[in-house]
Amino acid sequence: MKTPPGMRHDYLWFTELTTRWMDNDVFRHINNVVFYSYFDTIANQFLIDEGGFDFVNDDEVGYVVESGCRYHAAVRHPCRLTGGLRIAHIGRSSVRYEMAVFAEADQAAAEGHFTHVFVERASERPTPIPARIRAAMERVRKP
Repeated sequence: MKTPPGMRHDYLWFTELTTRWMDNDVFRHINNVVFYSYFDTIANQFLIDEGGFDFVNDDEVGYVVESGCRYHAAVRHPCRLTGGLRIAHIGRSSVRYEMAVFAEADQAAAEGHFTHVFVERASERPTPIPARIRAAMERVRKP
């Protein structure tokens, strides 16, 4: 049985997204691979806005080790999009984000997830999630 699409109220943090002309494919809708870019933007914007992440200078960075997506409805450019985020799991050095893209509706057009493992930039070895980022994640943790 197919899981129904998530709703806007299922997510706890939001950011606006912009479609671009080049996001459309030959079938006249946003290409599936573009949604992964949206998910990356949602998670990283959250880290910057809420966790104070400095992707240029911080000693710790998040590497994506797993990702996935379910598509529910076609989206076409131009369209106003909203990205939603919630945290499904927080470990010592890893976090699983769940994200959705909403296209002027309360039902998600697409939902995805990915797992970041935080690593020390210099060694690329796992390291604990920085405290300020962990605190931000806890605020949007899925109940």
